[in-house]
Amino acid sequence: MRKYLIALPLLALVSGCIDRPAPQKRQPSRSSSRPVAPPQRADVRQCLAKLSAQQAVFTPVEDRYYGSACSAVGSVKLAALNTDNATVSLSGLGPVTCAMAAPFAAWARYGVDRAALQILGSRVVKIETFGSYSCRNVAGTNRRSGHASANAIDVSGFVLGDGRRITVLEDWNGGTPEERRFLRTVHDSACKRFGTTLGPGYNAAHANHLHLEADGADFCR
Repeated sequence: MRKYLIALPLLALVSGCIDRPAPQKRQPSRSSSRPVAPPQRADVRQCLAKLSAQQAVFTPVEDRYYGSACSAVGSVKLAALNTDNATVSLSGLGPVTCAMAAPFAAWARYGVDRAALQILGSRVVKIETFGSYSCRNVAGTNRRSGHASANAIDVSGFVLGDGRRITVLEDWNGGTPEERRFLRTVHDSACKRFGTTLGPGYNAAHANHLHLEADGADFCR
């Protein structure tokens, strides 16, 4: 499936049809060789419409259940995000739930790109990550991480339009005053958009990234 950016007129048409009952369709004959894809849940359809309205470049991903309480359901593959007047590329991302991708797109535009321009004088052109989906537990526990359901992203750094690269590991404490202020600003902004936001101030395991998770919690460290 090709990556796409849904045109707004088409988006309006799709969005307008989301809550209407689907027309009855005839069942395919037994001789049909083409499988019928299961319909998307209404909340996923609405989220995809929202993500398109945010001008994110993405591809929907087929639901996957990996066993051991690990899955990627209602997820997308994010290729790029469009901010006020720039396109932000992404690195390291696998599938991520649409419920996580939508606030991530908003955070990238309002919490990251604008902060970079105001504090550092340059737009963000790339967000670097350590990934999204990973079938693993929360470190030191037997509880599944948000990554095990593709509902979390670990952000490690940012590349600016002027060529500067700012990383959580090197610049949270070791950067210039402006770089440190920028990283703390984007962390604080993430706390307003995600249920769980963890950074270097939480523990040593997060010294090199910001853990962002759309879990409905209220935990910011």
